[in-house]
Amino acid sequence: MQVHEHAISSRECVRFLKHLVQHLGKVLVVWEGAPIHRSKVVKEYLQGDGKGWVHLGQFPAYAPEMNPEEGIWRYLKHVELSNMCCATVHALRYELRCATRRLRHKPDIIRGCFRLALFL
Repeated sequence: MQVHEHAISSRECVRFLKHLVQHLGKVLVVWEGAPIHRSKVVKEYLQGDGKGWVHLGQFPAYAPEMNPEEGIWRYLKHVELSNMCCATVHALRYELRCATRRLRHKPDIIRGCFRLALFL
């Protein structure tokens, strides 16, 4: 999971896709089709160097209840990080990293977020 204090650019999005391909090979990326995902820079990468390596699935852009990522964030906020009060952004980042590491060991929660999104 990557967390940024600012909105990421199209070039950063492409850099991340290249990173995934470099480390994983062929990947299926599922996203909601936000404007950054439809940018010219991203489209050019997907039709050029990413062709055959990055396959896309898309969730509806304006239906957060159908996006498993929203379920993951909800779980992190309301379970792993509930009642958490951090004095600095750095401390919050650390706690978020710890929470996502714990979540990796709970595949049933992750699968549940996908199931919930798929059956709504």
